[in-house]
Amino acid sequence: MKLFGYDIKKIPNGVINTSFAPPISDDGGVNIAVGGFSSSYIDIEGAAKTESDLVTRYRDMAIQPEIETAVDEITNEAISVDEDTGKIVELNMDNLEIPDKLKISIKTEFEKCLELLNFNHKGYEIFRQWYIDGRLFYHAIVDQKNLSAGIIEMRNLDPRNIRKVREIKTINSDNLQQDVNSIGVVPKQIVTEFFIYSNKNQTGKDFDLQYSLKISRDAIVHCTSGLTDKSNQIVLSYLHKAIRPLNQLRSVEDAALIYRLARAPERRIFYIDIGNLPKIKAEQHVRDMMTKHKNKLVYDASTGEVKDQRKFTTMLEDYWIPRREGGKGTQIETLPGASNLGEISDITYFKESLYNSLNIPSARLNSDTPFVIGQAETISKDEVKFYKMIHRMRNRFQGLFLGFLEKQLILKKIVSYDDWKYLKERLRFTFTVDNYFAELKQSQIMKERLNLASIAEIYVTKYFDENYIRKVILKQTEEEIEQMDANFSADMERETQRQIAKAQRDIMISEMQAMSQLKMQAAQSKLMPPEDVDAPDLAKPKTQTNK
Repeated sequence: MKLFGYDIKKIPNGVINTSFAPPISDDGGVNIAVGGFSSSYIDIEGAAKTESDLVTRYRDMAIQPEIETAVDEITNEAISVDEDTGKIVELNMDNLEIPDKLKISIKTEFEKCLELLNFNHKGYEIFRQWYIDGRLFYHAIVDQKNLSAGIIEMRNLDPRNIRKVREIKTINSDNLQQDVNSIGVVPKQIVTEFFIYSNKNQTGKDFDLQYSLKISRDAIVHCTSGLTDKSNQIVLSYLHKAIRPLNQLRSVEDAALIYRLARAPERRIFYIDIGNLPKIKAEQHVRDMMTKHKNKLVYDASTGEVKDQRKFTTMLEDYWIPRREGGKGTQIETLPGASNLGEISDITYFKESLYNSLNIPSARLNSDTPFVIGQAETISKDEVKFYKMIHRMRNRFQGLFLGFLEKQLILKKIVSYDDWKYLKERLRFTFTVDNYFAELKQSQIMKERLNLASIAEIYVTKYFDENYIRKVILKQTEEEIEQMDANFSADMERETQRQIAKAQRDIMISEMQAMSQLKMQAAQSKLMPPEDVDAPDLAKPKTQTNK
């Protein structure tokens, strides 16, 4: 089968060994048998029938103000930009025991990946699209005549136009056929994976394999949310849990608004005196009076407009009651309006239910709650859960980078396919963290460990040893202990050198001071006369001798 695209490695098709259970995948791929194709459908709230409809519905939900606020809050927390370097994510290869030259090559290709995706500038939009749609697809474009040059462009694809397919071919076995029919054992199978693309699939119809373009698996880089439906065939978005709460919130808001418009004004009761008119003429007289004195306010839920239309009365508006001769005659009374129009507790409940379905702390979306920078003890449990959810999303989203690096490194022959299987389990991606609560948590944990270590230090050589404190209390690994010991030795050597230099400097200063004192004493001794020579007595007058 000739596929559009390219193969970056020569490996045999995937083989599924004999087992009593088929393999489970969370990438939303459709399993088909050789020679046929079966469509997959999902019914969500009676609306979405195909995966294309599902993605369209997710995008419609993201336009709603509450969902948009929640998505922005999650995306802002997951994607942060370092103010100094301008980077969002960096590659961490500390767990790799490979030559430094290879590490530099891998880091260079990762920077190339970020450049092709323009991730440092469009990381927010890319993550937001992945969160809403639940999947991302990129066409890795290469030069067919020069595959070793690597990927030259990453082109984003609409997830409604592309679908992953697994073509399964069963290896017949006479000995196993009886077990397959009796107890459901899955036989040995050969699986060929590829993608199908059709730019006319946004109408809601499912894919037709005969009229779609088949694309090689290696030509596509894709990343999914990891959430699937109960049949494990349709990839779901993180917004899927919010479908029902959002519909309930919209219904309650519309109903509350209609009720307020209908019950806010004071309604009137018209008792029309019809005298002795026959029934038909009496009814006509009442209708004429209604048409003459009444207009109707109509609320459009789709646009939110209030229209003034002339229509017949309903039970929610003015009441027109005929009254025979002998009564009180024509009379108009007033019914009071509703008194509980300010109650919105039901709307608040469904709004909180919507935010809870997206695992967002309600305090983050409450404008009346100020942002207080306090101690770690004041961090709520919802904040901790929210931080862990963001961490899981980042781990899932980094599959986009792994997919790019796999193709780029193998195309450029930097690593082989077997080497990549070793690398991908040890590569780590460090996202820029802008969560102040996480910093408070880490600082509080370190503070408690240091306090406990200071208490246990007095029991060293009696109940504990130094290694126990470092490993159990301070949670230091072997590598960290070795690194710190090396740093301690270097620090002690530097301190020794500093003390020696200080002592030498002190000795030099003292010698210079002694020499300075000797010079001063020598200078003073030259100015003083010798002690054995009598100084002339200037006070005695000189005597003159007579000639």
